[in-house]
Amino acid sequence: MSESGGNAGGRGGSGSGAAGGGQNNSGRGKGGPRDSSQRNAQGRERNRPSQRSFTENAPAQRTRRADPARLVAFEVLRAVAAEDAYANLVLPSRIRHHGLDKRDAGFATELSYGALRGQGTYDAILARCVDRPLDQLDPAILDALRIGTHQLLAMRVPAHAALDQTVGLARAVIGAGPSALINAVLRKVSAHTLEEWLELLLSDETDETRIASIRYAHPEWIVRALRQSLVAHGRSVSEINDLLDADNAAPVVNLVALPGLGSLDEALEGGATPGELVEGSALSSGGDLGRLASVREGSTRVQDVGSQLVARAMAAVDLGTGTGSDGAGERWLDLCAGPGGKAALLGALARQQGATLLANEPAPHRAKLVRQALAAVPHEIWHVRTGDGREVGTEMAESFDRVLVDAPCTGLGALRRRPESRWRRTPKDLTDLGPLQRELLKSALAAVKPGGVVAYVTCSPHPAETTAVVSDVLRKRDDLELIDAGAVLDGVSLTGHLDAGHEHTAQLWPHIHSTDAMFLALIRKKA
Repeated sequence: MSESGGNAGGRGGSGSGAAGGGQNNSGRGKGGPRDSSQRNAQGRERNRPSQRSFTENAPAQRTRRADPARLVAFEVLRAVAAEDAYANLVLPSRIRHHGLDKRDAGFATELSYGALRGQGTYDAILARCVDRPLDQLDPAILDALRIGTHQLLAMRVPAHAALDQTVGLARAVIGAGPSALINAVLRKVSAHTLEEWLELLLSDETDETRIASIRYAHPEWIVRALRQSLVAHGRSVSEINDLLDADNAAPVVNLVALPGLGSLDEALEGGATPGELVEGSALSSGGDLGRLASVREGSTRVQDVGSQLVARAMAAVDLGTGTGSDGAGERWLDLCAGPGGKAALLGALARQQGATLLANEPAPHRAKLVRQALAAVPHEIWHVRTGDGREVGTEMAESFDRVLVDAPCTGLGALRRRPESRWRRTPKDLTDLGPLQRELLKSALAAVKPGGVVAYVTCSPHPAETTAVVSDVLRKRDDLELIDAGAVLDGVSLTGHLDAGHEHTAQLWPHIHSTDAMFLALIRKKA
């Protein structure tokens, strides 16, 4: 990796990110003597000639503007850090604001998500390159350093381009002074590959959790939590590195055509491939999915295959004799419906089976999103209620045949799609969410008819949010029984064997199924 810079190449201009610069044509290179011919009789320097020539390393020739794709990534990281925003919500709006084409949008997406995913590892590296604790740096400077580090260590960006363009970004949006610091630090980062840095960082480490935390960029408490989760769901703790690695893979965009309403034809013609796990799904290479008519209409949606599977499982489970197990006349409830992805799929399935759906969401702005998600489903099939899900069991006791409780959780199963979550969540969240999860499940069980089924779902494999919640509720009642959720998932999958079941509950995994880590328990209220 060159220390002297050169053409930035690749993305957005030329110049060098070098701190010092080379010799210029006026003879004043780094550390060189001044040209005495420019001095007058008193020894003062005369005005410079009107015409000067520069090498690429001259300060005036370095990039001083922010490349739009890198600027988008910087703005995303700033919004996540300063405003507690979600990257997947901020990124599309910034891409549109800056008018990025498909190529630049892809670059901005990888740079944003990659810098957020790798933050723990990159911060450990940066701590070796900065002469003060990282928490003493201006947060904007630290975000710029993370962006530069990801380009240098994990993207196919030439080192000189990564340096030049990151320094140019800093000059444009932070200032000339900080840009010098960023330039110096990133030059130190560029001295080693990622694997060389990991060897340096981990050479004296013996704690396995600490090693995994740095190598795979997960907080130590999450490494321990995921180890515990593997064991709780009947898998080997030796899978932990594969699971952590899967969290760091850029996720493929999953599509679902709402049954009986949507079509994947346009997506498949545009390069998407049919999904291998569930009917009516496809895997897309990304791009502007809004160009697809069915996506604009809402009849084809972006939804993780794991979410598709658990929704289909709730709709498919056999309710037994005398309960209208063919679905005709049934009433379904999505107790925690926002923002509406599973509700839309359930609405389409309810239409096919002659059922109706009530989608409940406590937050008005999220209830609006649910209505938008359901817009492609005939309106006589569904209704949206804005209210506390914990009250539904009392207000509408034993009114529903099937109830989905997609409970608020830590989201530890979706870290690949929500890269900032791993740094935002804390162990306290597990404690805080536990009572709410139990109250919502109890409300659902009160709202379901005898003979009906409640599907308890979380996008987290942690036992505190999954098996512990279910066992706590079932332990206190004798009118409930677990249905084999693994067998039901197998029945709605294309493979017929997902290897997700354990002790009548089911757990999907990124490293096994290439889905989010969705948990499913199916609880029947005895007739």
